[in-house]
Amino acid sequence: MRRAAEVFVLEEWTPHSPFAEKIWRAASQPEAHFISVAAAHWEIVVSRRRDWSVVTVRGPETRATTVPIPQDAEFFGVQFRRGAFMPGLLPARLVDATLRLPEASSNAVWLHGAAWEVPSFDNLDAFVERLVRAGLLIRDPLVEAALRGEAVARSPRSVQRRVLRATGLTQATIRQIERAEQAVMLLERGRSIVETVWRCGYADQAHLTRSLRRFAGQTPGRIGRAVPAGLTGQIARAATARPGV
Repeated sequence: MRRAAEVFVLEEWTPHSPFAEKIWRAASQPEAHFISVAAAHWEIVVSRRRDWSVVTVRGPETRATTVPIPQDAEFFGVQFRRGAFMPGLLPARLVDATLRLPEASSNAVWLHGAAWEVPSFDNLDAFVERLVRAGLLIRDPLVEAALRGEAVARSPRSVQRRVLRATGLTQATIRQIERAEQAVMLLERGRSIVETVWRCGYADQAHLTRSLRRFAGQTPGRIGRAVPAGLTGQIARAATARPGV
């Protein structure tokens, strides 16, 4: 089975928002399942199939999982920056879980006691700004600074508590996921397993293998042989400017 990066060609762009990391879009592929890798972020995802839409909130993932691919569907969503969170729907409640927002009508969902129109790919940035203006989405700059490794004027216990509140994860778990992401990137770029172990600070090859099996769902050797579909998509997007951006 293949990871999402090997299956999907993603169209993505970076919005002008301190709350959102990226906005992305993909479509069904002729495969039954894909591997969803561990991720230290949360996101809101819209799935469209003909005239039917589902809005879900996907929490951080601490392990790789197998996910079915519905056919003839389009998917798009917004990935939020770490430190941005919804006080009424904390990421800790969504770790390794997905919440489907209840339908209010054929093109609206219930969120925080109000009906919200289901966003389109082209107005997801405006949807994020609406959440901010309504006070449903906030951010903690201290968390962002701490996760960048910057010094903050708070005790380690206070920082850990705020990181956990805003991300749903401990700093140690976030570092483990980030290290696995770096290892995957190096292997996909043709780096050897030995070099990847050294560059990412793993104790040995066995440690790297255990980490990637947990977080990426594949062994280092399998990842090194992969040709991510998403990489091709990113090269193509470099020559295509999104209107209004």
